[in-house]
Amino acid sequence: MPNSSAPALNLWKRHLGVVPDYVWQQTDLETLILADNELSEISPKIGNLKNLRTLDLGHNQLTNLPDILGDLVNLTDFLYLHDNHLTSLPPSVGKLKNLRYLNLSENAFPLLPDCLSCLSSLVELRSTDNLLTELPDSIGSLSNLRELHLRNNHLTTLTASIANLSELRQLDLRGNPLETLPESLAHLPKLEKLDLRWVTTLTPPTWFKDLEARGCLVYL
Repeated sequence: MPNSSAPALNLWKRHLGVVPDYVWQQTDLETLILADNELSEISPKIGNLKNLRTLDLGHNQLTNLPDILGDLVNLTDFLYLHDNHLTSLPPSVGKLKNLRYLNLSENAFPLLPDCLSCLSSLVELRSTDNLLTELPDSIGSLSNLRELHLRNNHLTTLTASIANLSELRQLDLRGNPLETLPESLAHLPKLEKLDLRWVTTLTPPTWFKDLEARGCLVYL
């Protein structure tokens, strides 16, 4: 978590509509919360905030983000983008190589953006309540990922490259129309929880028993 004594600005639910210019002038900020402000755009001036470690843009009306977001290379702790109208991310986001938490939930992503494969420090990725029909093979490059939350998408299976997520502890697939799952899931060495509740299209494979035998909780 961010240091409580670090420079922070909390403008949650102020009905701003537009971010005031004085915000972009506070170049020492490490935490900026702009959630729930009816924002439809973010100024490229956000690039002035080179010290940001946490940025919360959730619960707004954003359809895109400025390319300069990727220049915030000190953004290491949290990036909240949930509950907007996003369908893509600027490729520059791939430069946030030290980011540990990313929330893309409740948007309209048809695919996970390619730039996510560069976020090598990600520990938790949330992309629930989107329009995902498949996962890219490149997701297997997120070697530090511990939690992957994909509830309420349109996934019918997963890419076999998910077997490369050797640090994965939790995989949430609730509410997807899954038909098959790769057996490679059974070999994820640290998987503790596989959540398949509200999935009515999947016949549980026999290897689920192998997962349970080594202590993984499988919720059906």
